[in-house]
Amino acid sequence: MPSNMQNNTGLFVPNTFIWELDLLNSTDINTPAFKEMLVRLYQNLNSVTLALNLKDSAYYVQNEFLNGQVFFPNPNISSTPDNVRQAFRKVVNFGALPNSTTKSVAHGINIMNSFCFTRIYGTASDPISLAYKPIPYASTVLANNIQIDVDRTNVTITTGAAYSSYSTCYIILEYVKE
Repeated sequence: MPSNMQNNTGLFVPNTFIWELDLLNSTDINTPAFKEMLVRLYQNLNSVTLALNLKDSAYYVQNEFLNGQVFFPNPNISSTPDNVRQAFRKVVNFGALPNSTTKSVAHGINIMNSFCFTRIYGTASDPISLAYKPIPYASTVLANNIQIDVDRTNVTITTGAAYSSYSTCYIILEYVKE
């Protein structure tokens, strides 16, 4: 992947390409003008493809998913500047939060030494009172905090208060593999 793509802020696809139907219909396919039109069309499609491939995809699924995020090369491995790392996402359906204790749920990721997590976050929902908590949750009252940890096999949440009424909790794990 070319390193100049890192300089494209936003990766927005230009919408100024104009293709007049009269010009398309009237251009002889054996002329240089037609060949130039094809080259411009291929360049435009390439721009769209590059932008779409580098967009952060909005899929939040329970399987490992290549999400479109691109990270700088691993500083611990000798590589070229163009050797970027792709990011992956996986959602863990954690279930209910624990009541003043710790609960672990297997994440199903085969973690290796070269993995690096880039984001660990989630939200818990109480469908009765229509209340919602971000995970992790930091409160001014120490006992109300919610801590999240990830290890080789599990996502672990520790609560200092009774939070089992938050019966739906989704944890999003994002990571690079080298």
